[in-house]
Amino acid sequence: MTNLIIMTHGEFGAYLIEAAEHIVGAQKEGVKNISISSRLSLKEICLSVSRSIEEMKSAGGLIFLIDMPGGTPMNIALPIIKDMPNTAVICGLNINMLTSAFSYRKTLGFDELVNKIMDDGKKSICEVKNLLVKA
Repeated sequence: MTNLIIMTHGEFGAYLIEAAEHIVGAQKEGVKNISISSRLSLKEICLSVSRSIEEMKSAGGLIFLIDMPGGTPMNIALPIIKDMPNTAVICGLNINMLTSAFSYRKTLGFDELVNKIMDDGKKSICEVKNLLVKA
């Protein structure tokens, strides 16, 4: 099974996890949330991320799901895991990505899961009024 670390600004990740679990069911293991707060020092955040990586390492791999590219969560996670095999940092987290990750992390291989998460996230970005009018 691939483990997941959800790392976002503020409590965004915690709320996404709660909502995604409501849709696809509770994730009893292999999911960790890291909330980045301006009240924490960079050293404290890096230490929390390093501890979480040690706790969440898995033969099935480890995927970071991060809220936005170029933000503090990405800038902290990427240097720490850049040389670790079977890891990925996926930015632009939305609820479709998270429900996809929860649904397929036990059945898909690491690379397939990374692609599935990104594909499902991209598919969920649409302007539905125009889609319905065209149909």
